Amino acid sequence: MSSSLVLIVVLALFFDYLNGMHDAANAIATGISTRALSPRWAVLMAACLNFLGAFLSTAVAKTIGGDIADASLVHSSTVAVALVAAILWNILTWAQGIPSSSSHALVGGVIGAVVASNGLAALKFEGIFRIVKALVVSPAVGFGLGFAIMVGLMWIFRRSAPGKLNRRFRVMQWFSAGFLALSHGSNDAQKSMGLIAMALVSAGLMDPHHMYVPLWTKIACALAMAIGTSTGGWRIIKTMGSKMIKLQPINGFAAEIASSAVILTASRLGLPVSTTHCISGSIMGVGSSKRLSAVRWGVARQMTVAWVFTIPSTALVGYLLEAGFVHLTRH
Repeated sequence: MSSSLVLIVVLALFFDYLNGMHDAANAIATGISTRALSPRWAVLMAACLNFLGAFLSTAVAKTIGGDIADASLVHSSTVAVALVAAILWNILTWAQGIPSSSSHALVGGVIGAVVASNGLAALKFEGIFRIVKALVVSPAVGFGLGFAIMVGLMWIFRRSAPGKLNRRFRVMQWFSAGFLALSHGSNDAQKSMGLIAMALVSAGLMDPHHMYVPLWTKIACALAMAIGTSTGGWRIIKTMGSKMIKLQPINGFAAEIASSAVILTASRLGLPVSTTHCISGSIMGVGSSKRLSAVRWGVARQMTVAWVFTIPSTALVGYLLEAGFVHLTRH
């Protein structure tokens, strides 16, 4: 294995580690905020189920590795630069406590780096449009599903005493949070696998027409994400779990089930989506089922701004870094 390929694997695993740390909030923030889950056990559960989820499918990895750009034209430096751009964005948003999308960051980084090294001709616009459409539509679907599930639960349990209902759903949140952690692993761990597969193609070690994910890649990426999750992203947990809306256990359960359904469906279809966007959309949908004012739209607006700027920002960073690298190597 060449030194450039080793560097890409290290960067991909570091990205997965940050992704796990950054997105630990997705599965456990609502459960912690409703006091259904203890922080220590919630993080441990999320780490284990993220690890298991990474083995459910490789459809998303194949999409990342083959549908954004022509892998046979991509240089090793391009893949490394794309990962660096995404890593820098993740660190920046984590430091600010902003739940941004690792998926958006990675897609933007790949696009920018590929354009800088190979031009627009190397991009697969049909695949990019499909990915971006999934990234945009999934939080809206999460919002609608969260709203519908919450309305249904409110009708089913309309005669139940609030205290008894909260106790019941505190127990149920262990299952819904676990379901969400499993779905997160099924989608997010695949993204680094896809870039490693792209790097293997660019190094001539894999046929671009028969792209697959080696077992060692699955294990390494799953472990990196699980370790990252185990460290916890407490800044983002606070934003997701309490700043956006005041949650009760039944609300957390509804949001987790809604977002899990969206993410697992996307993983099955090979679509990389933002787990952060899906759970955020679901939380907003759940809050809106009570009344629109229940959602702190100022926080939601701040998150939306971060989402909108993620792909353009990381694409620009990826482009500049790769253009600088190309310039240095030619001189």
